[in-house]
Amino acid sequence: MRAVQRNLPFLLMASPALLVLLVFSYLPMFGIIIAFKDFRANLGIFGSEWVGLKNFEFLLRSPALARITTNTLFLNTLFIFTGLIASVGLALLLNEVRLKLAARTYQTVVFFPYFISWVIVGYFSFALLNSDNGLVNRVLQQVGVEPVAWYSSPQYWPAILTVTHVWKSVGYGSVIYLAAMLGINQEYYEAAMLDGANKLQQIRYITLPHLVPVMTILTLLAIGRIFYADFGLFYYVTRDNSLLYSTTDVIDTYVYRALRVNADIGMAAAAGLYQSVVGFVLILASNWLVKRIDPDRSLF
Repeated sequence: MRAVQRNLPFLLMASPALLVLLVFSYLPMFGIIIAFKDFRANLGIFGSEWVGLKNFEFLLRSPALARITTNTLFLNTLFIFTGLIASVGLALLLNEVRLKLAARTYQTVVFFPYFISWVIVGYFSFALLNSDNGLVNRVLQQVGVEPVAWYSSPQYWPAILTVTHVWKSVGYGSVIYLAAMLGINQEYYEAAMLDGANKLQQIRYITLPHLVPVMTILTLLAIGRIFYADFGLFYYVTRDNSLLYSTTDVIDTYVYRALRVNADIGMAAAAGLYQSVVGFVLILASNWLVKRIDPDRSLF
């Protein structure tokens, strides 16, 4: 009770976020039971037949399991590392802009793509990459390079999806790191300049070490969702093209197509539970590894 009284202002400040977390993250966990039932809407959750682990068989026995699991892990790992590098790099650049108006303008420009729907991004991508009159193929023709049939060439799509993901999310990530930079004591930089440190040395020995805790936390949280794919990115940008499935088909899009065809809600719930459990194990393992290396950097 003494601890509650002492931290009451902070608890009250956090209460709206905690309430949202409770309503949208913890209360819906009751629906996990659907993963173990042959769900029928007319019978409800309790009235539907209990089938145990049968719903998991669809995913675990699927011949596409290896492909969709590999694609999900590989592409999300690629997104995590490229997003981290791009966000930190952009934040470092924005931090060096001294004119307030210019800084706000740049931040707005790079943050704006975060609010664009994946449906719109999919149309942008098609306008750039379609084989008939796409802008990219026109440019290639102008420089004497043969046009590429992008929507029937799966080998190019890991790079295309990575660039698209970074373009859309780098502004959001950079703002987080920029906020962390603003909390760094300026006396460190003043002392470094007196010692003759140039700008790159200040970034290397002052800025980046102070960003490591934030980088670690965000990376651990991202690892926790490594088995979840951004459905809009993989469905709308690729236009659900079957010719690209070898490199772009992930767990979420595969389950969605199966749900659309079979209308098996229990199977979809089982797939979601599978992703959650694996993500939970991965974040525990990653946090344990970080704690072994540096306990002060761990998430918990």
